[in-house]
Amino acid sequence: MMNAKEFRNEPFTDFSKPENREAQEKALAGARQNLGKEYPLILGGKEIRTAEKLTSVNPAKKSEVIGIFQQGTQELALAALDEGWKAFETWKRVPAAERAGVAMKAADIMRRRRFEVNAWMILEAGKSWPEADADTAEAIDFLDFYALEMLRYDGPQPVTPVPGEKNELRYIPLGCGLSIPPWNFPMAILTGMTSAAWISGNTVVLKPASATPMMGWLYMEIVREAGLPGGVVNYLTGPGKHVGNTLVEHPRTRFICFTGSKEVGLGINAKAAQHREGQIWIKRVVAEMGGKDSIIVDREADLDAAVDGVVASAFGFQGQKCSACSRAIVDEPLYDSFIEKLTAKVGTLTQGDPVDPAYTMGPVIDQAAYDKIMSYMPVGKQEGKLLAGGEGDDSQGFFIRPTVFKDIDPMARLSQEEIFGPVLAVIKAKGWDDALAIANNTEYGLTGAVYTRNPEKLEEARERFHVGNLYLNRKCTGALVGGQPFGGFNMSGTDSKAGGRDYLLLFLQAKSISAKVV
Repeated sequence: MMNAKEFRNEPFTDFSKPENREAQEKALAGARQNLGKEYPLILGGKEIRTAEKLTSVNPAKKSEVIGIFQQGTQELALAALDEGWKAFETWKRVPAAERAGVAMKAADIMRRRRFEVNAWMILEAGKSWPEADADTAEAIDFLDFYALEMLRYDGPQPVTPVPGEKNELRYIPLGCGLSIPPWNFPMAILTGMTSAAWISGNTVVLKPASATPMMGWLYMEIVREAGLPGGVVNYLTGPGKHVGNTLVEHPRTRFICFTGSKEVGLGINAKAAQHREGQIWIKRVVAEMGGKDSIIVDREADLDAAVDGVVASAFGFQGQKCSACSRAIVDEPLYDSFIEKLTAKVGTLTQGDPVDPAYTMGPVIDQAAYDKIMSYMPVGKQEGKLLAGGEGDDSQGFFIRPTVFKDIDPMARLSQEEIFGPVLAVIKAKGWDDALAIANNTEYGLTGAVYTRNPEKLEEARERFHVGNLYLNRKCTGALVGGQPFGGFNMSGTDSKAGGRDYLLLFLQAKSISAKVV
């Protein structure tokens, strides 16, 4: 039995230290020397290449090819599922302590390769140095945290004594399922979703986002080096219509773990709910589907702290976080002062190729994202007044200036629709109750924050602000594994609480065993 350790969050890298800065620059140079290589699928531990290819490009320099990946097919999707079920017969019998040991070893390998993982993420996802490093740190946290959680679930579970019987409750895995992570946290969420499944004793078909397949490849290298057997995770790149839909609908798929848009998540949920011929279970669906997140700035707030929190939440990673602040709801007495300070703060943000650490903002992920976000600029000008930004340039990469619109109506499109980019709507509230009502007026319920010095209002927000992750006097992004289990209400998904003590239950089923005492 391995020795359990107490969980601690992985510290972020201090890039003000010359040795860390030099290490990251060296890792970026090393990644650049390996651009454009081809990477296979991995099914049952075997590497497979296909006729059709998928190209990953640098969103900051779209002429730069990160790597060439394989276009999975329906046939290969079914083969991946077969390999997963074959491996499950052995993997489910591996002791929990041994599975946890593989996860902790993978965490150590990721620590050793941290700057390398950061470098590829900066190049492939367009993240700044601190954003990429925080993503890698979260991935390490997931591996360690879920490993320790599996040890807890593997231990004796409390049951009420029954005279004349010996009763026990065991948690057992589900089977082979599908992991569909997003591109915006391409290592953290991919690692968390996929690892939770196999640490629990399941096997997985991993379909990484088409915009960031390199991160999935790095994950596979790490877990294979850690000793994960072939077939436990099957790496299958390709379009959702061929790969994802085939497995979502297949009767042998036991569970589906998804993070992405509301539309795709609802489609997956609907397809998974349909009983197919030969299907002997109700598929388990874990879905995190985005948000329209608000920060309330009350009249009793620390104004400078509120401005800093809104800007960090709205424009970190170009607003491409489901937790990002896309609505600042400002109490009327502070509104004009807030606007003045906000405009000045946004003006200090720098933007360019994130390979250069001087830039606080990089590109959005691809042409489709660029076009969608830019389509909201005329909408914002019609619904409110443009304070900053509103401009984009996709000639070299997919760059959109941090954009702020003021005087937005609470029911306007800019206030209700998830834009998923660097666009902030500022809304004037007529007092505390009005601000809370506006904050709760969308179909989402993921994150939110309140800035106020009034303890009674903070207590009321705890009760009335209907979000899965509520932050008081701090920004609404940056949930830490273990400390802030992450997941939201309503159309934000199934409130799966990633990084929390309930998460592994989504990949386990409880078996009650009673023996008569003779």
